Amino acid sequence: MKYAKDTRPAGHKDDTAEVIIEALPWIKNVTGKTVVIKYGGSAMVDKELQDHVVSDIVLLKIIGVNVVIVHGGGHAVTEMMQRLSMPVEFKGGLRVTSDAGMEVTKMVLVGKVNQELVEAVNEHGNLAVGVSGSDAGTIQARQYDPELGRVGTISGISSTYLEDLIAADYIPVVASIARGEDGGFYNVNADMVAGEVAATLGAHKIIFLTDVDGLFEDFDDKDSLISNLTLCEVKAMLEDGSVSTGMIPKLKACISALEAGVFRTHIINGTVPHSLLLELLTNIGIGTTMHSTDEACVFDAHPLGNFASKLFENR
Repeated sequence: MKYAKDTRPAGHKDDTAEVIIEALPWIKNVTGKTVVIKYGGSAMVDKELQDHVVSDIVLLKIIGVNVVIVHGGGHAVTEMMQRLSMPVEFKGGLRVTSDAGMEVTKMVLVGKVNQELVEAVNEHGNLAVGVSGSDAGTIQARQYDPELGRVGTISGISSTYLEDLIAADYIPVVASIARGEDGGFYNVNADMVAGEVAATLGAHKIIFLTDVDGLFEDFDDKDSLISNLTLCEVKAMLEDGSVSTGMIPKLKACISALEAGVFRTHIINGTVPHSLLLELLTNIGIGTTMHSTDEACVFDAHPLGNFASKLFENR
């Protein structure tokens, strides 16, 4: 026999109830919808952070969210190339990828990083399936620049295989390797893959896990973190050159997704424990949310937005 005074901390009931009540409308808002998560950065490398991210993803799956994970793994690729005494070179922020380098990249992303992530998710049950972008022609690419070798730009996305996995209630875990129009393989930027996958699937939203708190108007001014902005404002920031180099692919991917009809895009700090849940299931969130229009920014700010818009239409 155990007594409640020994097993339950004092004062926890009200706090727990408030958290659950706050989460309820947000849970209702995402249940049954597809959410693409671009997974990378420190949250992928650090085991403790990975455990937090994976547990968040599993919880989202349990409450009925159709989760699709897209990942890169540049750090692991660099580490392996150095171990093999292969040259590591970047131009314009993109990895120069020889034919031999492509074999290493494919081996690391598909054979190591992807399978480790699948294994981490499947510790909670048989939930995840590893997918190379070349599987079933899911990601097609062509050469981006001859000087970069096997670096690709996306020429097409086939959603059939991913949709089949989602329909079977699995979590697809997609490595950013593509099959080329020339029959070879290409290394493709994982941010762009995530954006195109979200657009093709008609996802409800896409979330980018990064190592920073979100998008800053001025990165050196930590008070300039932007919580919400529209598609037009994102484009303006890219055009005026005020965005840091590392954020550019993410913003381009957000634009691609929003223009294709994705409901919202988010950039959040994956080094914050349970950042996915804080962003998706709380009133304030923690990162930067982008919306397709000014009206969407107003109505999408809260899960009751769709209901409010119906009231507005029928007033």
